[in-house]
Amino acid sequence: MPQSRLAHRLMENTFTLAEFLERKVKDYDPPKLKRQAVVQPHCHHKAIMRLYDDEAVMKKMDLDFQLLNAGCCGMAGSFGFEEDKYDISLKCGERALFPAVRKSGVSTLVMADGFSCREQIQQDTPRHALHLAEVMHLALREDDGLRHMYPETEIVSRRKAGQRRSMRRAFVATASLALIGGALLWLRKRR
Repeated sequence: MPQSRLAHRLMENTFTLAEFLERKVKDYDPPKLKRQAVVQPHCHHKAIMRLYDDEAVMKKMDLDFQLLNAGCCGMAGSFGFEEDKYDISLKCGERALFPAVRKSGVSTLVMADGFSCREQIQQDTPRHALHLAEVMHLALREDDGLRHMYPETEIVSRRKAGQRRSMRRAFVATASLALIGGALLWLRKRR
């Protein structure tokens, strides 16, 4: 929508976490985390927005990071979930991403901000990739991550607990609506 002023305003006020911290929060000093990390850049992010701000934040955090030049993780939104494309998706991942993640040490962070990339890594390696925000949270509570073989264990367990709570809430809400609907139908039939 190149002619729309509103679209341009929205574009000018849409940021990744790293972009926001680097461009909008003056003198921001992120928590430090002297750890090694392998980072899978999301294809769209790398191609369109670049990674300058992400690299700047990770450097300020004292992360010793390696940006993987793996290309696409292979998931690409729903592509990797489609039955006829699943094998291609795995081959893309096996080209560089999966071997790099598998070779990383047990205390090395695996990072990927893209949902598809994180999902692909989780499904096809023994690791879970973390978003930059989760790595920053880990930096604030570094002792939690060091208790486990993999640094992401604590965050992933919290993530799963949150998902279970959300599913329970959704179930309770759906069951409540069904009961109310059933009661209303029963009352209507009685009239």
